[in-house]
Amino acid sequence: MSDNDRYVVKHGTDWAVKKAHSERASGVFSTQAEAERRAKEIVSGLGGGEVRLQGNNGRWRDSDTVAPGNDPRSSKDSKH
Repeated sequence: MSDNDRYVVKHGTDWAVKKAHSERASGVFSTQAEAERRAKEIVSGLGGGEVRLQGNNGRWRDSDTVAPGNDPRSSKDSKH
């Protein structure tokens, strides 16, 4: 886990972008896609890292490495 990593999590009926162990959200959005886009912008501006997405059920459903982060599974990542 890097200080650059961000998490897209359910926030009431909305979606929030959060840093690990942070009480406050970096931003709250009406759709998961908007939150994911903002999380990737933040991580990219910090020099790269991971963006993890939480599903409606609270389980992690996806993650993506934002360049220039180190993705150990890049050859197997077919979603992004």
